[in-house]
Amino acid sequence: MRIKWTVPLYLFICLWALLPAPVTAGDITTVIEGFMTMQFPEARSRFWVINEAQWQADNEVVIDLNTVVFVRAGTDPSEQRFLLLIVPGKLAAAQHIPLGQTADCQPERT
Repeated sequence: MRIKWTVPLYLFICLWALLPAPVTAGDITTVIEGFMTMQFPEARSRFWVINEAQWQADNEVVIDLNTVVFVRAGTDPSEQRFLLLIVPGKLAAAQHIPLGQTADCQPERT
């Protein structure tokens, strides 16, 4: 009787482990910090603010992000805006957006 259930149970556990994990808030923070480090390697100080987050599916999110970067002491900070596509814990795409423009983070309609 045990052997009858062992194989299906083992198969279920293996398939469950291969499913993509949903994006969590901790993943988003880590991805944004990695993006900021990559985008502004010379920055002395930086911070970012999420304007809006739009979940496209269970495992992908589009983030509307404002950044403020200080390169050197005594200089004015530079402000920039980006749209980031994050899929299971990874940055899939980034797009620079002019500060005065509106961003459409809505899912595509077919």
